[in-house]
Amino acid sequence: MNHFSRFWRRSGNVQEDLVLLAPLALTVIITVLAFVSPRYLYFSRFLVLAPAFAASVWPVAKTVAMGVLAAALNVLIAVTIGDPSEQRTYLFTFAVIAGVTSAAAYTSHVRQQREQILAEVRSVAETTQKVLLRPMPHRLGRLDIEALYLANAAQARVGGDFYEALETAYGVRLIIGDVRGKGLPAVGTASAIVGCFREAAYDEPDLARLARRLDVSMSRYAELLPGDQMEYFATALLAEIPDDGSAVEIVNCGHPPPLLFHAGAVREVTPTAPSPPVNMGALLGEDYHIDTVPFAAEDQLLLYTDGVSETRDHTGALFPLVQHAGRWDADSPSGLLEQLHRDLVHYSHGPLDDDIAAIAVRATATTASAGA
Repeated sequence: MNHFSRFWRRSGNVQEDLVLLAPLALTVIITVLAFVSPRYLYFSRFLVLAPAFAASVWPVAKTVAMGVLAAALNVLIAVTIGDPSEQRTYLFTFAVIAGVTSAAAYTSHVRQQREQILAEVRSVAETTQKVLLRPMPHRLGRLDIEALYLANAAQARVGGDFYEALETAYGVRLIIGDVRGKGLPAVGTASAIVGCFREAAYDEPDLARLARRLDVSMSRYAELLPGDQMEYFATALLAEIPDDGSAVEIVNCGHPPPLLFHAGAVREVTPTAPSPPVNMGALLGEDYHIDTVPFAAEDQLLLYTDGVSETRDHTGALFPLVQHAGRWDADSPSGLLEQLHRDLVHYSHGPLDDDIAAIAVRATATTASAGA
């Protein structure tokens, strides 16, 4: 994952550098055209674009400097190649450059103020997200674990997907889910569910009771929110991997089925019976079904949100997750998520359309031997 993060960061930096150089490049191009083109075309009049363009990417001082440079180049052109009978044209251009530079300086000042406000909002949003999604430990009990999170709300870097993994007396318990809604409004709902999970995972003896407790907690939280309470719900998947066994228990609350990698093959772990999404228990019934799946040494489990399975290519076709997963050869959770990330970016040809969260879990040989 670090490889892809560095790649996109470098790409973003190159694009930013090109944008910052654009006003200067425009000025150079206009000046060259003014010298090589016939005088009656008056390309120097386009120099007024330079400070206006600079205001969108440069601070006030540099914007004013660009205006001064444009005015100086206009004078140079008038003195060296200008027609003496058309000096009033160059004087008019000089006056327009001065006026546009003044307006551009003010525009740059307003833009910088708004960017500062946005930076503060992003800082608050990132802090909130770090509280909600704390760094995933690389190892819990006898499991290797890695997590991937990509928010669709790129400017805020937050979204409605959530996950957590805890080592309890019952084994390692995991949750991954997707709140209805996007961006900052979904963070409160996700935090309510994750907060309840962090407390209840240590107390409830089985996943069915844990899921029921999450549903009750979410219902109480929804009562405090405006609008229809049923609008605030989330799909979720709960998993429990005991330390003394070689199986994983799963409760799927309307969530995309996880993938199980075993002996070079991959399959979806679909629930034998449906369980209601979180905060939909009262409407759909509070029957939570636990499925038990073998989880031998070296097996891997991939939990993910619907942002993965609903990624689309340029034709609108959905990402064939199982088909791609069958070609992966990763023997570690980090390698598994790297290949998932790579294939998603390649398939979508750029930015992803939805929030994405994924957890990869690998059973070590010690886990299997404990159940022998």
